[in-house]
Amino acid sequence: MTTIANSNIQDLLDFIDASPSPWHVVTTSSERLTKAGFKALNESEAWQLETGGRYFVTRGGSSIIAFTIGQNSLPISGFNMVGAHTDSPGLRLKPHAAFSSDGLIRIGVEVYGGPILATFADRDLSMAGRVNVRIANGFETRLIKFDKPLLRLPNLAIHMNREVNDKGLKFNKQTELPLLFGESANGIEADAQFLGHIAKSIKVEVKDIINFELNVFDTQKGIIWGANQEFIADSQLDNLASCHAALSALLANKKPNNTAICALFDHEEVGSESATGASGSFLADIVERISLHLNKEEKLRALANSFFISADMAHAFHPNHAGSYEPCHHVHINKGPVIKTNANQRYATNAESAARFIRLCEHAGVPYQEYAHRTDLGCGSTIGPIVASRLGVASVDVGSPMWAMHSVRESTGVLDHAYMIKVLTTYYS
Repeated sequence: MTTIANSNIQDLLDFIDASPSPWHVVTTSSERLTKAGFKALNESEAWQLETGGRYFVTRGGSSIIAFTIGQNSLPISGFNMVGAHTDSPGLRLKPHAAFSSDGLIRIGVEVYGGPILATFADRDLSMAGRVNVRIANGFETRLIKFDKPLLRLPNLAIHMNREVNDKGLKFNKQTELPLLFGESANGIEADAQFLGHIAKSIKVEVKDIINFELNVFDTQKGIIWGANQEFIADSQLDNLASCHAALSALLANKKPNNTAICALFDHEEVGSESATGASGSFLADIVERISLHLNKEEKLRALANSFFISADMAHAFHPNHAGSYEPCHHVHINKGPVIKTNANQRYATNAESAARFIRLCEHAGVPYQEYAHRTDLGCGSTIGPIVASRLGVASVDVGSPMWAMHSVRESTGVLDHAYMIKVLTTYYS
């Protein structure tokens, strides 16, 4: 397992480093699918799907669904589905981001989702996302990624914040989060300087930039660490590790028997309520189009025989904070995928769907763990309950255990990622 794990991990790190925004995640995934022989489809065009065919379709540039048409009867075998999400919590630039203050250009940001804001301080930050530019007959969208550090959130010296080590590092989200970009140039507005930097990168004139969607990312590349090189550290492990595992498993499914779907959604970190989120119609639309040759009863039978695995990350036990965990549900790094359960349906798991995933792990020769959140702490949620209720399919919530979830620098286990790929590959095949 160790040799397999190491090859998978470097590929994961490369995947994350190439994907600092949801739009880059979709582009990176599309490139991998195309290279493997998957055919790109457009939602606005007619589809001609064939048995054994391999396809993918994107929506909004930040969500992607790939699927293979199996040989088995769809009403009998149903859909084998895995879902994950392309977005990560962090900082997003405001539409008019740049402003001058005391000889410096600062960049206004909004908090996206629930990041650990303190972890963004004193990091080598930059920007990535998409820019819309004018062309003769309308506009076109271009991806942008600045590899060099351009932004910083310097800490206030301890001499002016004496209680920081006792009360923690806190930022006022409006006044203390603007990022430093550079020195103001005399006679040039901050916005013009900032847009000029973007324009130069994508080789257009400032006047041709219509707007942009950019997020902040940490430029430090992912690494393998630990006494025995058993851990991974990188940004966006939540949830690009799950995206990579699901995509790798689908790509390994060369001759599909059942119809398999890998759905990677945007906006999970902010509730999924969008056209590109799991609460939108994207997955339901794809399921419907794959099923067009079936009558209504056959479609309902197909859904009744389907299964959805919601793959998101899980909370590994942290020995320095033992009191934050449910006593009988400590899950550990490198001990296998975690089945997540919550009585209030923050996770979609029930006894039946958990048993089905346990049997998959046993068949794949992969260890597994079970997790429940401490009762007096609020439990996060996933796309699992959303998809389960929208499609009416049996669903389970699983994930690889990790430390520092929602930090700008997260950690997980080398073996766990290999385990997740193996069990999802078994599931698809």
